[in-house]
Amino acid sequence: MASLTRLPHGLMRGIVLLKSAILLLVFYLICALGLPMEAEAHSGGSSGSHAGIPIPSLSHGEMAVIAPYYGRIIALALSASDTNESFRRVLNFAQIQRAYCLWGIMPGSVGDEDSPFNECSHAYLAAAKLALLQMRTMKDEMVPAGDLVSEIDGALVRNNLSLILCQFSNEGFNTADLIRPRLAGIILHAKSLVATVLALMTAGAALWWTARLLRTKLDTVN
Repeated sequence: MASLTRLPHGLMRGIVLLKSAILLLVFYLICALGLPMEAEAHSGGSSGSHAGIPIPSLSHGEMAVIAPYYGRIIALALSASDTNESFRRVLNFAQIQRAYCLWGIMPGSVGDEDSPFNECSHAYLAAAKLALLQMRTMKDEMVPAGDLVSEIDGALVRNNLSLILCQFSNEGFNTADLIRPRLAGIILHAKSLVATVLALMTAGAALWWTARLLRTKLDTVN
């Protein structure tokens, strides 16, 4: 049997598209199966379990500025050595929550408060902010974390964004309550709906293309 590295380019591309389609499908299945929990989590942010670690709210302006720094914050947090359970749980929440937000790739997930992905974006960015502030008290991470905080503060001042609020700006979060995007809201949000339709079309095309190439390959071998 031919190895993957020796397969035709078209077949390899089809396999890559198929994997992307499967990941997208898994994401939507996770969200769909979690609808009862989603309803609880969206009931105002204060009725869910508070057995976890509370995460302070984040203004809309802060979120827009912190979003580009998310990768640097998480990279620094993952390399931190002087950690405790509270910090690790906040970091874990930020990473899992971002996955539920489809890793920030949906259009308008950060800037558009009408996006069904906006609330969960607030959640993972609020957690990233808290992790960054916690690192300022760590011996080895104090200096780089302080530098990042200064950069973000400067960006907030330059853009005059810190006072801009949206419907989720006063909502606190908790590591015990994951926020899932509102799937029903995708239908009412044009950008999310277009992105979802295109993704599903791509998934369908990937499945058809991969099946066709595999059938052609088998016919050639036989």
